[in-house]
Amino acid sequence: MTNADFHSRHQHLLHQLALYLREAEQILAAWDTYSDEHTGPDGWPHDEGAYGFRQAQRDADTWRSFNRIRSGAGDLVATAEAQLQKLPERSVHHRWAWQIGALRTAQERIGALQSEWLALRATLPQSVRPGVEEYDGPLAERTAEAWHYLDEWALHGQAVLDIHNALRRSQSRPATAPVAALPGRDSVPAKPRR
Repeated sequence: MTNADFHSRHQHLLHQLALYLREAEQILAAWDTYSDEHTGPDGWPHDEGAYGFRQAQRDADTWRSFNRIRSGAGDLVATAEAQLQKLPERSVHHRWAWQIGALRTAQERIGALQSEWLALRATLPQSVRPGVEEYDGPLAERTAEAWHYLDEWALHGQAVLDIHNALRRSQSRPATAPVAALPGRDSVPAKPRR
């Protein structure tokens, strides 16, 4: 891969990451609204079946959105780690190294869960296809287990974009365009996720 190809692919992944961050935020906001409307003051759902179905939908929507960067997530993390080393110390936020570590761990767990799912799927009879419980049940379990790690990407993925932009600003002749940060991501503390 040439240097130009790498930069082009990396720029594409950064844009896909920014899209994931926006979509994940929308998915979570919709979930929070649903959860607030369908639970009592004690936090218990009014209808556990419907609540569980809607939670599974949240998980599946988040997985689908993350899929656009899943194969490149390791490259995004590795590049951010390398870029972090090139930044002048005055440009580095102390939280970035920790956030990149959290993203690496999340990416590894998502990859492991996907590998486990693919291995299980390979053992299923050919008659077991999407829409059948023997297929859909384990798939939903994989996605539910992955949601925490997908949420880690939603919480900390902005650091990849911020590091990229900080490096671009620190260079006298930037080679790539900045990737827009989401408004208020650094200024608003993260809300607890449900």
